[in-house]
Amino acid sequence: MTHRQTHLVDTHAHLDSGRFQADLDQVVLRAAEHGVRQVITVGCDLDSSRDCIDIALRYPDIYASVGIHPHDASTADRLAMDELGRMAEAVEKVVAIGETGLDFYRDRSPRDVQRTAFKNHIRLAKTLGKPLIIHDRDAHEEVVAILKEERADQVGGVLHCFSGDLAMAQTCVDLGFLISFAGPLTYPKNEALRQVAASLPCEAVLLETDCPYLAPQSRRGKRCEPADVRQTAECLAQIKSLSVEDVARITTLNAFRLFGIGQIDQTGRIAYVIRNSLYLNITNRCTNRCTFCAKFMDFTVKGHQLCLQREPSGDDVIAAIGDPSPYDEVVFCGYGEPLIRLDVVKHVAHWLKQRNIKVRVNTDGQANLLHGRNVLPELDGLVDAISVSLNAPDAEQYQDICQSEFGEAAYGAIQQFLLEAKRYIPSVTATAVTLPGVDMAACRKVADELGVAFRERTYNDPG
Repeated sequence: MTHRQTHLVDTHAHLDSGRFQADLDQVVLRAAEHGVRQVITVGCDLDSSRDCIDIALRYPDIYASVGIHPHDASTADRLAMDELGRMAEAVEKVVAIGETGLDFYRDRSPRDVQRTAFKNHIRLAKTLGKPLIIHDRDAHEEVVAILKEERADQVGGVLHCFSGDLAMAQTCVDLGFLISFAGPLTYPKNEALRQVAASLPCEAVLLETDCPYLAPQSRRGKRCEPADVRQTAECLAQIKSLSVEDVARITTLNAFRLFGIGQIDQTGRIAYVIRNSLYLNITNRCTNRCTFCAKFMDFTVKGHQLCLQREPSGDDVIAAIGDPSPYDEVVFCGYGEPLIRLDVVKHVAHWLKQRNIKVRVNTDGQANLLHGRNVLPELDGLVDAISVSLNAPDAEQYQDICQSEFGEAAYGAIQQFLLEAKRYIPSVTATAVTLPGVDMAACRKVADELGVAFRERTYNDPG
């Protein structure tokens, strides 16, 4: 079976293993059949690094990393490090340095030797401008300390087959590193790891197999291979309440950004899918300049590029929608305030309601201020649900956070908008982003007093 809609990347494999010697062609073919677009095969010493390069040169969608595993850190002398550097510079398909790091579980090399080798790998990566692939086992605090000491944030990388706690994961993400999950995410007793995955934004996550090791739960005891990364993706999708397609799209973009592998269409999207909802991005303009808005750093949401080259007409939006019937709902959202373009919302919503499609609008609730009239009667019969960003329990904090062009008058207008919306729209919800310092209970109390539903939105995880 070919999975046409899920394009995955196995960011950590050991295809040079003797366990793949007899059937590597079939393994690569199976990966493609399961939607695995690219694979990075990772070196553990000089010989395996050379073998990984040879494999990468044989297959167009396989890339290599070169490094000396902490088990073999005793061999990472100056001559060996120089040789790794020559390999990485000579072959374009070498996309990372590693795996390197610390392993205080097996201690196959003395710890002081492991530390020195780890630091030298970081320095090589910085010299070459390539990201790091890091092994960490029972050495969490020292791994983080060395990353900080050596300013590894200058190149970033990934903590592969992550086994630390959430605090460590967040520290590494703050340092510019991604967190990679493998088959152990699927193991029944690994609830702590699933909690880490649940708490991290998907934009900080990669997928891997570490094959031929660590097969996912359904294949435990068997040889793992790149095709099995799909099962980890399915597990992560369940943890994050996303679709497998969402997880594949996001993690593939993460791999592209870190390693420069593959091709990603970064054209601004008008219509884009998250879970089984179709979202409509009709403007990047907004009446707010929210301090938490990610678009001031990156216009990507759940793997979709939302920076519009121009604002679409209503007919452009309808053309981008195509057939809306497969979706649970169509949502006017995007990276801007949709009700700025009220006429487009009404035109498209009318077209959707003719087809019995559920319509939702996500808004900052300032449309009446913006248009100088009550616009809610114009949405009667066109919009089934509306989500209004409340974001604070009072006008002063709202303005500090959301920086409305209407000043502190905005908050009272939003409350009035919520009250009025109940007359025209069947489902009305006030929302608030879980920003540090914002009292969610107080926000919920405001929503209760207005007689509308309330929903918390996770900070730093749009979509």
